[in-house]
Amino acid sequence: MTEPASSCHSTGTAPRPAAAGAPHPLDPLTADEFRAAAAILRRDRGVDERWRFASIELREPAKDVVRAFRPGDPIRREARVTAWSRDEGTPYKAVVSLTDDAVLSWEAVPGQQANMTLDEWHEAHEVLIRHPDVVAALAGRGITDLDLVLIDTWAYGHSLIPQGLQDRRVGWTDVWRRSAPNGNPYANPVMGLHFVVDLNTMELLRIEDTPPPAQPDVMGEYVPALVPGLQQRTDVRALEIIQPEGVSFALDGSELRWQKWTMRLGFNHREGLVIHRVAYDGRPVAHRMSFAEMVVPYRDPSPDHHRRTAFDIGEWGLGFMTTSLELGCDCLGDITYVDAVLHDTRGEPYTIPNAICLHEEDDGVLWKHVDEKAGAEVRRSRRMVVSFHATVANYEYLVYWRFYQDGTIQCEVRATGIMVTSAYEDTPPPYGTVVDERTYAPIHQHFIVARLDMEVDGPENTVVVTESEALPVSDDNPYGLAVVTRSRPVESESGGRLDVDFATQRSVKVVNRTKPTRLGTAPGYKLYVNAALPSLAHADAPFRQRAQVIDHPVWVSRFDEEERWPSGEFCNQSRRDAGLPVWQEADRPLLDTDLVLWHVFGIHHVPRPEDWPVMPVDVVSFELKPAGFFDRNPGLDVPPAPGRCH
Repeated sequence: MTEPASSCHSTGTAPRPAAAGAPHPLDPLTADEFRAAAAILRRDRGVDERWRFASIELREPAKDVVRAFRPGDPIRREARVTAWSRDEGTPYKAVVSLTDDAVLSWEAVPGQQANMTLDEWHEAHEVLIRHPDVVAALAGRGITDLDLVLIDTWAYGHSLIPQGLQDRRVGWTDVWRRSAPNGNPYANPVMGLHFVVDLNTMELLRIEDTPPPAQPDVMGEYVPALVPGLQQRTDVRALEIIQPEGVSFALDGSELRWQKWTMRLGFNHREGLVIHRVAYDGRPVAHRMSFAEMVVPYRDPSPDHHRRTAFDIGEWGLGFMTTSLELGCDCLGDITYVDAVLHDTRGEPYTIPNAICLHEEDDGVLWKHVDEKAGAEVRRSRRMVVSFHATVANYEYLVYWRFYQDGTIQCEVRATGIMVTSAYEDTPPPYGTVVDERTYAPIHQHFIVARLDMEVDGPENTVVVTESEALPVSDDNPYGLAVVTRSRPVESESGGRLDVDFATQRSVKVVNRTKPTRLGTAPGYKLYVNAALPSLAHADAPFRQRAQVIDHPVWVSRFDEEERWPSGEFCNQSRRDAGLPVWQEADRPLLDTDLVLWHVFGIHHVPRPEDWPVMPVDVVSFELKPAGFFDRNPGLDVPPAPGRCH
């Protein structure tokens, strides 16, 4: 779904490749293991050239196996696979033992559609651009240079599929046109022209062709050579990050060590980067952290946009959309890159070079105090950054997990890329913002679901909700100053749907009540909700029915290794959310147990003219901060800068 991006000039320290290390049960699948999983299914289940592999990923071992593992222990390797026959259409889920060279399970999933794939996206464009009916429809719009046309296939929600086609694997398309070979296709939407295609047979099923508004005179280019009159700034001087003694982190295979932090890096087709076994100074904090879903509904009911809701993770996969990073452009400083290995629909592996970037950053002051006798004591903060970037058609998502010296974990997403736009005749629709001549960009939203499989000082965790309350004026509180906090545990899943409350400054903390600290309190990590947003949609809206997880910014569920996808495993052409709302109907107990914290955050994007033709980054984040995990400032032992700050 992505096109190659032009490179930029690189500056900074030359990147260092990731180091090989001892095998570990959580290591991502290798190229040979991808091939082996596909070969076993071909041999034992009759998978032939008419089949596509939608996903092949590591089946992660049970947590107790991972906790007990020591280097040199035997490792069993298993893969989860989803595949389907283009003739039959039904997806099959398999578990394949790579250790035993055997199929452990093989299950048909009728009535569902596997995730969309890059091969289908490219093949649909190639087939449609040569179809005589498509060529004729484009010619009717005055478009005859087909090399300038981009046909972009989107997945459907079930209720929006045309009648008679609901049982087929179908996609609908946008059509875009470049003004020049290297021009921006998204600057020129071919409005009113959409194709419906069977992705199994690559058959054109129907053409929607309605008269468009007159083409406006738009300047939607961003490549400098194509922007008329652009004069680039001449007062920008070089900025380089230098670490003359080298970096403070080490990468041993998939294990990353930085100061007191340790973690393991994983990667798969759906989530992209996964961070396992996060610990500080030997104390576990989280077993696994990743993004489990991303829902992007466009809030414009017009014919060109009413189907435009993307499940960027469930329908497509952030791993499949991950792009290579380049020194000096995406990452600056002394960099270690990590490649990622994925697979195509034939089961053949391919490598994404420089998929993950590892580097340190200065972060200003960590702590400071100036005393009239002792003088100033200042410590600078440094953070370890683990990042990857994904291009999903017109949008980019830049994901940064940051680990700090005081035990804080921050997750930041920077959204950039190019907005979808439409032309209008006389009056702009109320569903967007005018960004160019007779051109508007629709209001849309980005709901990102982080799956935080917590393990604060061990697996016996409880979520505690704390609210602040102002006490009334009394003899003990004559000036009305007193504020107290009141806390309650989330006892079961029926109480595991939590909203923000500005009035009470409601907070959510994961604690381990079985291991009190020296101060007698339960060690914990607090979730800082910085970018919650409401759905602003009727309960019956199709996109909300398919993604009920967006109804609340915080969810808590009992851990189950099969409960990974909050809007269901099969989002493509889904009818209803088959994830968190369904699991929580069991109302499982949540006290002192293995639980998962889900956080929904994102962007309510009311476009600005300044977002056109390419967006400056829109930044959102959340944080996990130690709250009682330590009994004093854990950054006291950070040394001052050499020869300064003390």
